[in-house]
Amino acid sequence: MTRIRRMEGADLAAHTEGIRQVYADVFSAPPWNEGPSAAARYAERLAGDAARPGFTAALALDGDAVTGFATAWTTPGTFPSGRSYGHVAEALGPDRVTAWLCGAVEVDELAVSPGRRGTGLGAALLSAVTEDAPGGRCWLLTSVHAEAALRFYRRAGWHQVQVPVPGRAGLTVLLGPAHPAAADPAVRT
Repeated sequence: MTRIRRMEGADLAAHTEGIRQVYADVFSAPPWNEGPSAAARYAERLAGDAARPGFTAALALDGDAVTGFATAWTTPGTFPSGRSYGHVAEALGPDRVTAWLCGAVEVDELAVSPGRRGTGLGAALLSAVTEDAPGGRCWLLTSVHAEAALRFYRRAGWHQVQVPVPGRAGLTVLLGPAHPAAADPAVRT
């Protein structure tokens, strides 16, 4: 029987290998096509991410085996510039970034083992890390090439921002189901 367990960063260490394996299984497939070392780098990055303000994680566990995970944290009041943040800021502009994303729950990763997809685990994991989003304000980035992921998020009620994010990755911003900006003309359901 699978259970969803929400946890803080310190509790993740016991599950690092399971998280790494799910990451490898999910993100080695198209459209991500990440090599084996990417999962190891993610496991290392996760330890640092766990120290971020507002960090939370949820694991899908079959006994002790990890079959899925989600991680999220609070986006800082001063929007970051590293990773893909600069491209997001360029696309949305400072007013939207401040109003829509700063202080919101930012979903960083969501992954479900391929054999467990379609069982509701993804929706349960996503809900677990966003249920405390202040005023329903949560968001994430994904690739426009990740068609299955985009369908999943739309079914879960997430709203895709119509403004394209520049850069080679083909990223798009999605706002959570209860995000107050979902009614903005720049957002489509």
